Amino acid sequence: MIDISFFNKIELQNYPNSTLYVLATPIGNIFDITLRALYVLSIVDSIACEDTRNTNNLIMQYGLSKILFSAHKYNEYKVTNTIITKLKNKERIALVSDSGTPTISDPGSYIINAVQNAGLRVLPIPGVSSVITAFCISGLKNKNFYFLGFLPIKKKKRKEMLISLINIKSTLILYEAPHRIIKTVHELLKIFGPMRQIVFAKELTKKFEKIHRCFLKDAFDWLNKDNHKKGEFVLLIESTCLVNNINDINDIHNNKKIDNILKSLLKILTLKQTIELASNLTGSKKNVLYKRALFLKK
Repeated sequence: MIDISFFNKIELQNYPNSTLYVLATPIGNIFDITLRALYVLSIVDSIACEDTRNTNNLIMQYGLSKILFSAHKYNEYKVTNTIITKLKNKERIALVSDSGTPTISDPGSYIINAVQNAGLRVLPIPGVSSVITAFCISGLKNKNFYFLGFLPIKKKKRKEMLISLINIKSTLILYEAPHRIIKTVHELLKIFGPMRQIVFAKELTKKFEKIHRCFLKDAFDWLNKDNHKKGEFVLLIESTCLVNNINDINDIHNNKKIDNILKSLLKILTLKQTIELASNLTGSKKNVLYKRALFLKK
């Protein structure tokens, strides 16, 4: 049985005026909000949010009514002055995003920096993040991760970014919209090769939550079933499996991992660029890789 009197202790903590509270909200399930977050939402003078309609719908479910004003990527610079003025008038303000933790691929960083530079206090009210939620249930073994947010929209910049990440020894995590998911997975397959594992996580904590892990070569089969292309995705790509110092030509011929690396790179890079990057990735000598690459190009 929960001791209800415990909840009364929340208000005994310090919640100073003239403070911006950077507050995490649920990513789907409305019950995934902390007691402290609820209390702060109940005492702040106003809430700065991405979309006032979304935030109003959320706080209404908790029985709250507050002054809301927009703070999104299109007005972030302008609204900062308003926030600083309010804080100097001893107000408490909560900064929230549409879901999850503010500034994680959402606006807010500029506001926080400006408030701090004005000599005012910024306090975190931590909670849910879709990045951490997806990472902890991914089943991928690497304990490190590298978060990308959304990839660039322009094809050339997307390609350049992905190529630069081939040798990252961490799980790669990114967000992707449903209308770009097929294109993105195609690019991932082309650059990282068929045997890299990928995890699709979408609708996290919601009724139709989906979490699926497979090799990149099998990704399209899953995406094309049962409308899996709908809904925003968190994608996790397993870290590179480095093959160290394989320099005997016979070993190279019998190593499928190196073949996969060379084949993937040859599709998007020149032979010279392929050998340079493959050598960095595997620790193998360039002349050995060069001979194998020529064989694979036949």
